[in-house]
Amino acid sequence: MLLYAAPILTFRRVIKKGNVEEFSCVPYILALFNCLLYTWYGLPVVSSGWENLPVATINGVGILLEISFIGIYRFALQLVLPVLALFGLTAALSSFVAHTHHTRKVFVGSVGLVASISMYSSPMVAAKRVITTKSVEFMPFYLSLFSFLSSALWMIYWLLGRDFFIASPNFIGVLMGMLHLLLYCIYRRGDGAAAEAELRVHGAAAGQEKGLKAAVPMAVQVQPQETAASSRVNQNV
Repeated sequence: MLLYAAPILTFRRVIKKGNVEEFSCVPYILALFNCLLYTWYGLPVVSSGWENLPVATINGVGILLEISFIGIYRFALQLVLPVLALFGLTAALSSFVAHTHHTRKVFVGSVGLVASISMYSSPMVAAKRVITTKSVEFMPFYLSLFSFLSSALWMIYWLLGRDFFIASPNFIGVLMGMLHLLLYCIYRRGDGAAAEAELRVHGAAAGQEKGLKAAVPMAVQVQPQETAASSRVNQNV
């Protein structure tokens, strides 16, 4: 649940500024697709009874959260339509073509596996920007942290239950989460150094501006004195 709720901190900043800046909408669209598939996977239509109730419940809440996040990106709403169409096709095929729970789990789980790998890999767009700019400003820390923790816990839980279609994508999530945290640790220091250097530059510029403002009144005071002295010389002549 923390994984899907983590972007709330990021979108508080977005709402305050009224601009999505460089935050990509792709991870949230792929997360929506993943939540739709695994909610369907956990329902009795696909699974045997309610054996995967936690999967259906958590991903059901994830659907609501991801829709609210995507709604902030007004231009991204049109990108959701192919995701909904693909999910509808998957649900229809699993319901009317596959006739046993095992076949349905294999089919929906295979599509969900691809969706999960895509979801966990999508922040690599942000990772590329981090490496290029040497700044972690647009790679949310809490999203990376909770992605790692959530994937690790789900992987252990479902390895005990021997569900390949849930354990395997979370194994990918653990690796991706570790990579993002590593990048954050490496470039966080550089980001702090850059911010400190920027503050120094602004401080120096402010000092120069203050010096110029102080020099102007002095020049104004000197000018009348020079004028008075020159007038006295003219009178004596």
